[in-house]
Amino acid sequence: MGSLLLKTSVGRRMRKSVAAARASILREKVQPIDVTRIHGSGDLLTAFRTTSIQARNLGRCLEVWENALTDRKRPTILLGLAGPLIAAGLREVIRDLVDWGLVDVVVSTGAVLYQDLYQGLGGQHWIGTPNADDVRLRSLYLDRIYDTYVDELRFEDADRAIGAITDEFPPRPASSREYLAFLGRKFRDPHSILATAARRGVPVFSPALIDSSIGIGLTLHYQRNRGRPRFILDAVRDNYELVQILSHSPRTAVIYVGGGTPKNWINDGIVMANYAFGREGEGHYYALQITTDVPHWGGLSGSTLDEAQSWGKISPSARRAMAHVDASIGLPLLVGALWDRRRVWQPRRRLAFDWSGDEVKIRTESGSRTRGSAARRR
Repeated sequence: MGSLLLKTSVGRRMRKSVAAARASILREKVQPIDVTRIHGSGDLLTAFRTTSIQARNLGRCLEVWENALTDRKRPTILLGLAGPLIAAGLREVIRDLVDWGLVDVVVSTGAVLYQDLYQGLGGQHWIGTPNADDVRLRSLYLDRIYDTYVDELRFEDADRAIGAITDEFPPRPASSREYLAFLGRKFRDPHSILATAARRGVPVFSPALIDSSIGIGLTLHYQRNRGRPRFILDAVRDNYELVQILSHSPRTAVIYVGGGTPKNWINDGIVMANYAFGREGEGHYYALQITTDVPHWGGLSGSTLDEAQSWGKISPSARRAMAHVDASIGLPLLVGALWDRRRVWQPRRRLAFDWSGDEVKIRTESGSRTRGSAARRR
C-alpha cells in the first residue's frame, strides 16, 4: 500500500512537471488565415507568420527584412541573385527593390544581368511549354528555359552589342562593379535593373561574370583587341571593393534569392572583412533566403543560415529566416508586402558610394559623415 502511494505521489509530481513543460512549449496557437480580412500581400504575409510550413517561413523572411530596414544602425543590405529570375518575370520586381532603396548592394550571376540587358535591347521572353520538341526549337533558333522561350538570334545580337560597347571602356583593369555601372549607363532602359542601379548609384557586382553571355561579349571584345590595350576584368578588385563596403558598414544584412556564387561570395566577404581587414563585428546581423535547394546534399545553395554561423558568416545573434519556396512565387510576395507596408520603413536614407580613390567612402544621402577607415577603428 505504501509503495502504491509513493508511486502515485511521484506520478503526481511528474505530471506537474510535464504540465509545466507542456505549457512552456504550447504558448502560441496556429491562426487560420481568414481571406475575407486580407487586403493585399502585406496583410497576407503578416498573417503567414502565425501559420505553418513555408508560409510561416516566408512571413518570417518579411519580418527579418523589415527589421533590417528599420534598424537605427542603418545596416548595409546586400542582395544576392541567382536562378532564372528574368525568365520568371521578376525583372520589374528586382528593379523596384533597387529603385525604392530596399537594398544597397546587388551581387548577381551574370545570367540574370545579361537577360536584363537582353530585354533592354528589345529581346523578349515568351510563354512556352516544358514538353516542347527541343530539337525543333533548335532548328528555329529558339532556346528554352523550362517553360519559357528566348530568341537565339536576339541573343547573338545582344552578345555582339555588349562586345562592341565594351570597346568604349578605358583600356585598363576594372572590377565587375565598375564595368556593370558602365553598361547600365550605356544601355538605358527605365525598366532595367542595371540602368536603375547606375542611376541610383547602387553598386552591382558579378563575381562570375564570364560564366554568362556577358562573358561571350567580353570574349568578342578580346578577340578584336588582341595585342592591344583593352578592358581587363579584375576579379580580385571585386573582392577588395566588396570587403571595403563590408568593412565600413556598422552592420550588414543579406537577402539571398536562390544561392550559387552570389551567396558564397557575399558570405566569404564578411569573413575576409572580419579577420583580414580589421572589421569589428561577427558575421551578417540579418539574413534571409528563399530557395528551392535543400541542405541534405551538402551544397552551398541549400545550406542553412544556421550552418553559416559555424563559419562566422552569420552572426551568432543574427535574426534570420529561410523559406524553401520558388523565387517566382516568394519574391513578388515579399516585395509586394514591403510595398504594402512601406509606412513601416519609409523614409530610408540611401547610401552614396565614392569610388574616386582606392578605398571606397560611404555616406548617407542626408549628409551624415562618411563611414570609412576612421569609423572602422572606433
